[in-house]
Amino acid sequence: MPFCEADPWRLQYFEGVDCPRDVRIPTEDPDGYQWHPGERRIYDKLFVAESQGLACAPHGVTPPEFPVFSKPIINLRGMGLGSRVLRDLSDYERHLTAGHFWMTLLEGEHVSTDVAVLEGRTMWWRHCRGTPAIEGTFDRWLIEDGRRPQLEAYVGAWAARHLGDYTGMLNVETIGERIIEAHLRVTDQWPDLYEAGWLEAVVGLYARGEWRLAPGERRAGYSIALFGPHGREYRHPPAELVAQVRRMPHVSSVQITFHDDRPSASHAMPPGGFRLAVVNCFDLEAGRAARARLAAFFAV
Repeated sequence: MPFCEADPWRLQYFEGVDCPRDVRIPTEDPDGYQWHPGERRIYDKLFVAESQGLACAPHGVTPPEFPVFSKPIINLRGMGLGSRVLRDLSDYERHLTAGHFWMTLLEGEHVSTDVAVLEGRTMWWRHCRGTPAIEGTFDRWLIEDGRRPQLEAYVGAWAARHLGDYTGMLNVETIGERIIEAHLRVTDQWPDLYEAGWLEAVVGLYARGEWRLAPGERRAGYSIALFGPHGREYRHPPAELVAQVRRMPHVSSVQITFHDDRPSASHAMPPGGFRLAVVNCFDLEAGRAARARLAAFFAV
């Protein structure tokens, strides 16, 4: 099982998937960065913005107009760390930070797209639309069963220009059909909501340089997050409670997304909250009910 997964709550998705021991499939950005040195510049978010002609510059270069969006130039820990909207000049001067940059404040749908790439050619797509909550958190993601031709054409052309020699999985996040982040890895939060045989196809992409996924049912699904307030120490719910939630109708999987043997402050979390759990499901109301069961335990 050489899916290189750092989070033990996501190993459930990769257990039992046959993969040669000498093949490494990244699910984490530090691994994607190290294992693909020829393409690692896409982790530079300033480069990603510049490559699309968006207004942007490192902190120290004052934006000509506001508002703008600010975040680290490179952030391999994820979870929206250090990101914020800068509303005016005083806001910019208050948050001036070495290693950060500002860019156009984009508007529109926030979409996460997984793409199978074979020598720069896009072979498979799946789109997931986020519902933002507060300060870098998301209430849920809708894993769509359909295609987005206009977005695929834009991202496909960008990948052909900047990833012409790359073979592997690519994840891009877009707002208003413009790329805000790119990742050389598998998305590991909801592989159970993709088509049957998808993980095996990913193995073939990395192991043999081929993409083979038989046409199958694509179902819309939901990945629903549970956040609690910062400043508390949390413990895992009993295994039996997690098993009960997993057995609820239309629930596909449950993740308890933190280490209860580590201080809460040691976890990389967005400003808006501490992520406690994720419920993957095929029915929104069922997923909300499952989240409520877990929220009752955490008293959030």
